[in-house]
Amino acid sequence: MLRAMETTEFVLDTSGRQLVDLTDRIAEFCSGLGDGLLNVFAPHATAGVALMELGSGSEADLGELLDRLLPRDDRYRHRHGSPGHGADHLLPVLVSPSLVLPVVDGRAELGTWQSIVLVDLNRDNPRRHVRLSFLGTA
Repeated sequence: MLRAMETTEFVLDTSGRQLVDLTDRIAEFCSGLGDGLLNVFAPHATAGVALMELGSGSEADLGELLDRLLPRDDRYRHRHGSPGHGADHLLPVLVSPSLVLPVVDGRAELGTWQSIVLVDLNRDNPRRHVRLSFLGTA
């Protein structure tokens, strides 16, 4: 049997950052909620959420990978904003704007090295929303 959904939304400033670690905020939200599923959603056309290891050089590796896959130049038909902004609109094809995590006893079930991050390459809009929705079992 399912119980009512718990939802919260917070706003981040991503100025000068491509990655923002959401793990602690998500742990705080899940604390005391019991068992269920957590949906993490970035309601933006130019940002996504991902699971990855942090602090091991992976952040720079991801930045380099995205630079290779989505170069910031004038090749895109979507051309408003800063140079290469069309690449920002393709990011959610590679980094989903949402993910679902199991929650057991009020804790998101992450692997040993997994963190939850917001990925945002868009220099034109540093104000980002992240919505957390928890659907628990009764």
